[in-house]
Amino acid sequence: MTWLVYLLECSDGSYYAGITNRLEHRLSAHNSGQGARYTRSRLPVSLLATQAHPDRSEASKAEAKLKRLPRAMKVDFFKS
Repeated sequence: MTWLVYLLECSDGSYYAGITNRLEHRLSAHNSGQGARYTRSRLPVSLLATQAHPDRSEASKAEAKLKRLPRAMKVDFFKS
């Protein structure tokens, strides 16, 4: 099963990063107010980028790495 690291842009311009193995379902949850607490007050959200990983462990490691980056480098993380 493929896991994805994803980056969202919220309506206030902030970024939210997460992982999922069901991207469409997760995006729907975020935009309906059923997703992460952070995104509930910042609707709507739009998908900026995704990156595939072979398992949840690798996706979690990549997400942690992404979250440590400065904002200016987050989108570039997906180009490598």
